[in-house]
Amino acid sequence: MIDPMLSRFLRGAAAYYALALVAIHAEPTLTDHGQYFKSSPSADVGLTTVPASDSRFLYEGRFDTAKPAAPVAIWEGSRIWIDFEGSRIALLFDHLQDQCFFDVHVDGMSHVLALRDPSQHCYELTLPLGPGRHRLMLFKRSEATAGTVAFKGIQVAHGAALWAAQRPTYRMKMEFIGDSITVGACNEDGPADQWDDRLTHDNALSYGALTAAAFHADYRCIAVSGMGICAGYVPMLAGQVWDRVYPRVGAPKADLTSWQPDVVFVNFGENDNSFTSVHHEPFPPGFTAGYVALVQSIRAAYPKAEIVLLRGGMFGGAKSEVLRKAWMAAVTKLEAGDRDVAHFVFTHWTETHPRVKDDQAMADELSSWLGNQPFMQGR
Repeated sequence: MIDPMLSRFLRGAAAYYALALVAIHAEPTLTDHGQYFKSSPSADVGLTTVPASDSRFLYEGRFDTAKPAAPVAIWEGSRIWIDFEGSRIALLFDHLQDQCFFDVHVDGMSHVLALRDPSQHCYELTLPLGPGRHRLMLFKRSEATAGTVAFKGIQVAHGAALWAAQRPTYRMKMEFIGDSITVGACNEDGPADQWDDRLTHDNALSYGALTAAAFHADYRCIAVSGMGICAGYVPMLAGQVWDRVYPRVGAPKADLTSWQPDVVFVNFGENDNSFTSVHHEPFPPGFTAGYVALVQSIRAAYPKAEIVLLRGGMFGGAKSEVLRKAWMAAVTKLEAGDRDVAHFVFTHWTETHPRVKDDQAMADELSSWLGNQPFMQGR
């Protein structure tokens, strides 16, 4: 595990989502494993329920909203906001699939909420809250393929007032599309990567979230561990799911018109290289064409966005010559036909999945490069 003090410091640097970069400055440390919530199978009858369909909730991210009373939190980095009054707050969930982890931010303090038991539906914060108005924000730190859950609303003290949370003031909008490197997979693990408990996979401290924080940007992340352009460790490919509500082939298409990013970052190739190498297969001959097709589909959906093509973070992106050549061929073709496409290669990389300090190093590299790009001037 990384040092808790380092984790707390880095989280503070990433905390920009609340009230013009105020509400998330105190982040959970690695000793916070959900112990500040008491759970029960059903809602507390001693509290007043505010359903998830209440118009005062603010949702940021790609949710399944087919059932307004139970929107499904799917993609990492998705957020839910509301302001409330009183000394008690409980969070309501249903239809948990696998495992989900949230950072729960209240008044600048943050704690991890661990959802592992589908029979548990109500989670009350046990720490005391002072009088007056409070701000609640939930940040989904675990990735979409690790688990999803329906948000059913909150419970507050009887008679407590509620307010719509003021929408944060963002300077721009950024979307990161990629694989486990972009998810932040394993970034709070020890020396070895582990996949059984996603508590230590923290998207809030991924290089994408940290980069977005540096530019005060509204952040979205559409990334799946193990996913590639032509080959990977999961059944879906990037071109099949990047624009879907869920990360699975055949899932409903997402509404991409309601939120249009200013900059889209695309980081793929690690799994195409790794999977084929492990299985003693040639690098996918269709990688360049598949990469170009993916980026062209992103361009069709986001006609005004700057698209930044990324490579690196782990061994393949840094050292694989066959990946470099295939990727550069795609970059050359895309940049020749689209003046709003650019590329960047990380120099920092790791043998394991990047840890928090590595995510920070990558974010620093990318942020430094971005700050000098003409398309970022004035933002």
